Amino acid sequence: MTAPVEHPGPSTIPLVGLVGGIGSGKSTVARELARRMKATILDADKAGHEALRQSSVKDALRTAFGDGVFDGAGEVVRSQLAQLVFGDDEIAKQNRRTLEAIVHPVLRADLVQQWQTARDQRLVEVVLLDAPILLESGWKELCDAVVFIDTPLSRRQLWTKASRGWSAEELARREASQWPIARKQSESDFIIDNSGMLFETVQQLERAVREVISRKRTSDKSDG
Repeated sequence: MTAPVEHPGPSTIPLVGLVGGIGSGKSTVARELARRMKATILDADKAGHEALRQSSVKDALRTAFGDGVFDGAGEVVRSQLAQLVFGDDEIAKQNRRTLEAIVHPVLRADLVQQWQTARDQRLVEVVLLDAPILLESGWKELCDAVVFIDTPLSRRQLWTKASRGWSAEELARREASQWPIARKQSESDFIIDNSGMLFETVQQLERAVREVISRKRTSDKSDG
C-alpha cells in the first residue's frame, strides 16, 4: 500500500494534496479554486475508475473476488466491490488490502504521469491532488503541502445522502475504511474551515496555496 512512488523530480510548480472526510467538498472547492488561479486538478477518483477498466486489473480482480463483482458485459460493478471492501471488520480489511495491491500501482502511475504532464507544460501555478486515500496510501511524500478541508459531519451526511443516497450509517461504514478525521488533520499542513459559504472556503484555500507557492519559489532560489 505504501510502496515507493516514482517522482518526476524537482519543479518550481508545487503539488498540493487535498484531504478530508467523505463528502467534505474537496472536489468542489478544488474546481472553484481552479477558476480563480492557474491550477490543474489530479482527480484520483476518476483515475481509479479508469484503472478498473484495464484488462490486467480486471483479470486480477476476477481472480481475487470472483465473477460476482462483474456485470454481464465484463465491467466491474463498483457497488458490489464496495460491499466487500468497506468496513472495519477483518474480512473487509483483508479484501481492501487485496484491492489496493491490485489497483494502487496502476492508479499511482496514472496520477504521476498526469502530474508530470501538467508540470512540463508549465501553464499552471500549482497542481492539486484530490485523492481521498492520499494519506493512507503514503502519497504525502509527493506533496509540497497537504490541506485538510474541515467540513461538519452533519453537512457531509446531508451531501452524501443527496448525491449518493447514503444513510448516515453507510457514510460511517465507508469512513471506517479510512484514517480517523483527527489523524488526517494532524498529518495536514493547513486546515480549511468549510462550515460557511463556498467562496469563503475557496478564499482560505487560495491563501494556503499561494503561501505554498511562495515557499516553494523561495526554497528553490535558496537551493540554487
